[in-house]
Amino acid sequence: MSDSQQHLPPGWAHVNVGEIFQELRGKVPADSASLLPFIGMDHVESDTMRLTGKGRFSEMKSAGAKFYPGDILYGRLRPYLNKVSLHAEFEGVSSAEFLVFPQSRAIRNDFFKYILTERSFVNFSSHPDNVTGDRPRIDFDTIAKYQFNLPPCQEQGRIVSKIEELFSDLDKGEESLRQAQAQLKRYRQSALKAAVTGELTRDWREQNKDRLETGDALLKRILKARREAWEKAELEKMRAKGVKPKDDSWKKKYCADLMPLNNKLSCIPSSWVKVRIDITGGVQLGRQRSPKHHHGPNMRPYLRVANVFEEHIDVSDVMEMNFTEDEFVEYRLTPGDILLNEGQSADLVGRPAMYRGEVSGCCFTNTLVRYKNFPGVVDKKYALIVFLYFMHSGAFKKIAKITTNIAHLGAGRFSELAFPLPSIEEQILIAEKFHVLKQSINETADMLKGQRKKMKALRQSILKSAFSGTLVPQDPNDEPASKMLKRIAAEKTTSATPLPARRAGPRQKRREAQPAAKQAELLPVSHPKQNVAGLAQLRKAAGMSQAKLAKAIGLNQAYISQMETGKRVISKEIAEAMSRALDVDPTLFAV
Repeated sequence: MSDSQQHLPPGWAHVNVGEIFQELRGKVPADSASLLPFIGMDHVESDTMRLTGKGRFSEMKSAGAKFYPGDILYGRLRPYLNKVSLHAEFEGVSSAEFLVFPQSRAIRNDFFKYILTERSFVNFSSHPDNVTGDRPRIDFDTIAKYQFNLPPCQEQGRIVSKIEELFSDLDKGEESLRQAQAQLKRYRQSALKAAVTGELTRDWREQNKDRLETGDALLKRILKARREAWEKAELEKMRAKGVKPKDDSWKKKYCADLMPLNNKLSCIPSSWVKVRIDITGGVQLGRQRSPKHHHGPNMRPYLRVANVFEEHIDVSDVMEMNFTEDEFVEYRLTPGDILLNEGQSADLVGRPAMYRGEVSGCCFTNTLVRYKNFPGVVDKKYALIVFLYFMHSGAFKKIAKITTNIAHLGAGRFSELAFPLPSIEEQILIAEKFHVLKQSINETADMLKGQRKKMKALRQSILKSAFSGTLVPQDPNDEPASKMLKRIAAEKTTSATPLPARRAGPRQKRREAQPAAKQAELLPVSHPKQNVAGLAQLRKAAGMSQAKLAKAIGLNQAYISQMETGKRVISKEIAEAMSRALDVDPTLFAV
């Protein structure tokens, strides 16, 4: 016997989920004419049970799970995400990745939802032995085995009231933390903007205005330095090939690339200049992956988009492929190179990080763009700040080309973006000032994250207390849970009406072979020719066919026909569902 069974509070019972819920809501097929809302996995926030949005079921291409007011949606995909939601206000259809728990007489759903979010259940549902597939899922048969302590129904209500009282205070605190995190994000974006528009160094420029060169003078100096660097590189290439130039005609190949800029920047100081990115440094796509490079004599590590995060390079999964000696020279990374995600989601395309020699002798693939600053023209730390601003301000997103679900930055398009360029002295000062601001921002962000983690732990502590019977006192006048379960079982046995005897034909055999969740949709059969208060007339008045009404409430069309002819009883639940579908009072039906 487990500790939880040995220390059961008075009136409580040790049960498993399968004793309380024998079946779940069934699925409904896709319906382009449906007016019902749709809840997907992305609409439910992890851990908090918060609904963050909803869609339209008519836009879905696959079947979903029908839910009604008071039902619980439990996300069975990646159960460690802890996505649970109780919908008390409206009906709709959820993703088939949700298991929909209907209301039960034995347990309040507003109590059961907390069972599903408590840490012990999350650990159970996430255990490798309880999930299947590469994208881990848990099924109802496994959940049905989960054991928990069930208090009397009256005590469940008192527990829920106390939990909601305590959680209400935590909700207010968490909302304040969310607002603070949103403000901090805006502040970081403001700091980036101040850095690349000159606001961060306004006072410094004012103090040094007498010695600052103009933007035009700066541009001429940069272009001269860039041409000299190009000529030096070309001479080295010719020497390596044993070629000696006869005259200066080779210099005519040089192109200043002063083409129109691909974006507009806010006003910049007069001592700054706007130039294309490729005027300030080299831009290059990495080497394309190919099966022929998976083996060879010169296997070398390389970085790809999965390794490059915002201001961070993850080396936990670095792969290798063959690079010839010439390719190694061309694609070898050197400390200070900035790598940007070439293919990513639209919001993350261009995500930059600086390579600092994390992996020796490392190259890169064409899922990344490399930017190599020209020394004396651009400070590499300042360049990283500019690229961070471009990502967060949407400049990269604006120039990206979308293919399927991937946004591509493009080395050419990236090269043509306008780069705000102050003197090298001011760039270094900007990088220093921004570093101080960033440290303060990161410390505040870590503090806020820690506070949210503490609140999450406090919620779990409250739930643990609730399910051990220590959150509220027991009342000896409450009907014990074990007695309640026996009473409900006896009432079900008494009220059950057997199916009329008939020969089991092919259709009957198929029905008997249906899984429990499908059989749960079958309604009890009434005595023949029971009168029904005008269901057919109400349906026709609403302009609905039997098929459309059946689809709206999640039943088979045959059952609608049998209810209209009095061969099947209309339960209270079905009456309410039909009243919503037909927009009439549920009391019009004979229940």
